[in-house]
Amino acid sequence: MIGSRQHKPRVMSGMRPTGRLHLGHLFGVLHQWVEFCESSDAYFEVADLHAYTTGYAHPEQFREAGLEMVIDWLASGVDPARSTFYLQSGVPEISELHTLLSMIVPVSWLERVPTYKGQIEALGSEIATYGFLGYPLLQLCDIAIVRGERVPVGRDQVAHLEFSREVVRRFNFLYGDGNAVLVEPQPTLSEFPEVPGTDGRKMSKSYDNCILIADDEATTSAKVRSMLTDPQKIRRNDPGRPEICPVFAVWKLVAQAAATDAIAAECRSGALGCVADKSALADALNAFLAPIRQRRALYAQDPGAVERVLLEGTERVRELAAQTLRDVKAAMRFR
Repeated sequence: MIGSRQHKPRVMSGMRPTGRLHLGHLFGVLHQWVEFCESSDAYFEVADLHAYTTGYAHPEQFREAGLEMVIDWLASGVDPARSTFYLQSGVPEISELHTLLSMIVPVSWLERVPTYKGQIEALGSEIATYGFLGYPLLQLCDIAIVRGERVPVGRDQVAHLEFSREVVRRFNFLYGDGNAVLVEPQPTLSEFPEVPGTDGRKMSKSYDNCILIADDEATTSAKVRSMLTDPQKIRRNDPGRPEICPVFAVWKLVAQAAATDAIAAECRSGALGCVADKSALADALNAFLAPIRQRRALYAQDPGAVERVLLEGTERVRELAAQTLRDVKAAMRFR
């Protein structure tokens, strides 16, 4: 068992502690994490230090939000027995590595990260802190401290990961004496499905358009009934365009191809009205989520057990992180 695990590629991924997760997280990330538990030596991080880069004024929310998030991980089938869950702030070696690597990273490299100026414009100049400027380097340290080989990213994030690779190459050039002290992470390209929210935009908490994993059946049904549909399909018999309909996009996530083909055909012909369509989707979505919600209820009853999962994983990561940090400090000629 241990030998086979060692031959699996090491994958690192994580999330900020944002609280309860929605369908976009479930279909876009968590299903992939479940697969990584089988195919990889997987490490999943609660990135609470990163949360302070934009939410530093409200730290009281992070602990509970992180716990709710991990409960959703577990309920969705991400297996801590086949992977490692850990708390970023519980691994101080990450922060020390961040300090060491910051000595060799040009400020211009950080300023050209695509999301830097964009997020400041979107969220306001109050987040333009030293920590926010350096968060891409902290992300690298999350990966490097566990010697992560693979990082799941979408195509729009490849440039972001390239920053990490440049820093690793620079470190190994300066201090490696021909050896790779740090692992250069490779992107695992993932086509994350864009799950539409109730208003037709991408599902996001900032848009208040989410269907949460933890929502009960009545709440889910009400949210599905409120979803926007094809604006040209006003009456039941009007022909619809399922390819642009948010309701049909969710159907494709929870139903088999044969069923979605039939729904699309009935929509296009006008035989299927939007009210009936949304009612059927609500039933299908609730049935799909039922086992996940049952598991969630069990985990939510014992938050102490969830915290122990994080504590045990964090301790395992600290052992690995300590060795990585020793290697880095030795390469940098610390005594």
